[in-house]
Amino acid sequence: MTKVDPDNKADFKVCVIKSDRAAVHIPKQAILKALKRCGYCEEATFAVKLALEEALTNALKHGNKNDRSKTITIRYAINQERAAISVRDEGNGFTPEKVPDPTAPERLAVPSGRGIMLMRAYMDEVCYRDHGREVYFVKCRKRP
Repeated sequence: MTKVDPDNKADFKVCVIKSDRAAVHIPKQAILKALKRCGYCEEATFAVKLALEEALTNALKHGNKNDRSKTITIRYAINQERAAISVRDEGNGFTPEKVPDPTAPERLAVPSGRGIMLMRAYMDEVCYRDHGREVYFVKCRKRP
């Protein structure tokens, strides 16, 4: 199904999956195929894959609390210039600014909490919507 995004009028494909780790491969594979079809380089593809995996893990684990009765909605629009993706869960949301800094000395040994930092480092744009229930991120394609 294709839907027009009200923010930028791009055609977004929509995929709704159950909160199940096995289901995340469906949108991930579709997005990776679209990146390849549009000629994204290996570096950009890696960046999108990493951000997508982090967003899906956060939606599944933190947002929906692994509740299989809840869903995750993935919307994506990929063209020659940019890849725009959003991941929305049905959780209570969160305030990104209140997430502890994973580079703080007391947090370095903690094995989780780096997803938001990684997404911001690898994507050209990252924003949270609906009180943290949705993350929207963009990777612009660099031309040779």
